[in-house]
Amino acid sequence: MKTFGILIVIGVLLAGIPNSIAQNCGCSPDLCCSQYGFCGLGEEYCGTGCRGGPCFLAPPTNNVDVGSIVTDAFFSGIVDQSDAGCDGRGFYTRAAFLEALGHYPEFGRVGSEEDSRREIAAFFAHVTHETGHFCYIEEINGSSGDYCEEENTEYPCNPDKDYYGRGPIQLSWNFNYGPAGISIGFDGLNNPEIVATDPVISFRTALWYWMNNVRPVIGQGFGATIRAINGPLECDGGNPATVSSRVQYYTQYCNQLEVATGDNLRC
Repeated sequence: MKTFGILIVIGVLLAGIPNSIAQNCGCSPDLCCSQYGFCGLGEEYCGTGCRGGPCFLAPPTNNVDVGSIVTDAFFSGIVDQSDAGCDGRGFYTRAAFLEALGHYPEFGRVGSEEDSRREIAAFFAHVTHETGHFCYIEEINGSSGDYCEEENTEYPCNPDKDYYGRGPIQLSWNFNYGPAGISIGFDGLNNPEIVATDPVISFRTALWYWMNNVRPVIGQGFGATIRAINGPLECDGGNPATVSSRVQYYTQYCNQLEVATGDNLRC
């Protein structure tokens, strides 16, 4: 993920799921198939991303039209702050975002209208920080890093591929590319480059990561969303400057969308 125009090593390691009895599902009818392909019961299996079985019901959506909040003016106001020569200009478009959004109807539509506006502000605050106002598609010098978690055998690395940051949220690591690809419909392990060449898939990876890893904690305040995206490197004194950058963008967008920021802004 990105820090003031310089993308840094990211990696919120997904916690192991205890007491799992199978991968890639095939669960008995009384067990849930988790978003990561394990069988079990409880929030980590039956909650966000549950693929089958007695999944918990998704919260009801409100009537907010996300497109009417993420207007041309709002989106262009972010892009226009990047350099005219940025690779992301022309790649990151409002049209691509809205097409990707169609696959995630709950984004920005849970809770009150104020909650919706805060979620939208939070998402674009992180995207602004990660991409430098939609300038960067890929992590700077990303290929020099090692983003293969070799112990993760469910999503084994292709030794000829690199899993560095790409897209609006800078999707990184094999254990994110693998399940993102399964969910969205591309080969994340063997074709991670598509996240940097197909703008709709790129936005879908950002929304996939958001809905599965960030949305569940958004009610705890903006600080919790920072921890969900880059906590090990930024939170608890790890990098106060980058935390401040994210909070600054979030506050700015909340002001634009005329909604209070809420509490617990830092992590």
